Amino acid sequence: MISVLILTKNEERDLPDCLASIAWCDDIHVLDSGSMDGTCDIARAAGAQVTTRTYESPKIFGGDEAAHRNWSLRNIAYKHPWLLLLDADERVTPDLHASIAAFAGSPGEFSAMRIRRRDFFMGTWLKHVQTSPYYLRVIRPEKMRYERAVNCVSLVDGTVGSLPGYLDHYPFSKGMSHWLDRHNAYSSLEAQQIAQNRDSQAKFSPLKAFTAADFHERRFHQKEFFYRLPFRAVLKFMILYMGKRGFLDGRAGLTYAVLQSMYEYMIVLKVRELERAGRGYRSSR
Repeated sequence: MISVLILTKNEERDLPDCLASIAWCDDIHVLDSGSMDGTCDIARAAGAQVTTRTYESPKIFGGDEAAHRNWSLRNIAYKHPWLLLLDADERVTPDLHASIAAFAGSPGEFSAMRIRRRDFFMGTWLKHVQTSPYYLRVIRPEKMRYERAVNCVSLVDGTVGSLPGYLDHYPFSKGMSHWLDRHNAYSSLEAQQIAQNRDSQAKFSPLKAFTAADFHERRFHQKEFFYRLPFRAVLKFMILYMGKRGFLDGRAGLTYAVLQSMYEYMIVLKVRELERAGRGYRSSR
């Protein structure tokens, strides 16, 4: 039918419910980044195959999420030709399971499929305030590769479609402190990525930010365009809260928009710090 890959590190709180939502799968893999809790034991008890990949660097994914994901696609032996990618704080709903099963039986000429994700915060589905609810999660591993060290871009060799049903996501399941700590680390990697792109004069096309046919290519150029805008943090809040109508998500929508603008401003400050240090990010690479 379809294999499943879950990326983990210290996920003993969220992993049981994730595994329960894919109990129908006969080929579950967990790629663990050196958990120090019961994550791996929980995975094995549920019948999952555990692969451990650790790094000398204390940074998330060793500082390169794309390389970590690419490694998982090239080095793990999956039983089935199609792969469902999950994080431990995500849950496959029954409707999504049904659509995945139907698709796997007759996939046609597709290389990857988008899934709509529902993020929950403060007991509320963030229906409006999400930047984009669609993610490439059902893939042919040999047709997929990732780029960028953090918040990586998915690049597909072939045709992309969409599946009905929802993937439920609980990004605040471990509490606000965990979310803030994680995004502090992400903002450092984002700042390094921006500084690296500018230093290497990576190709950027403002036109492609609006006209690229592929969603993920368009998203890459939109990010680079966004990085060059003044008052980016304020603009991010306005886009999410007003442009995306996040106010319809109530207090949860307002709080989430504020948190995302804070995250954006952390990136701005860290890029400035790197520039003042004369591209000091190189010494930490």
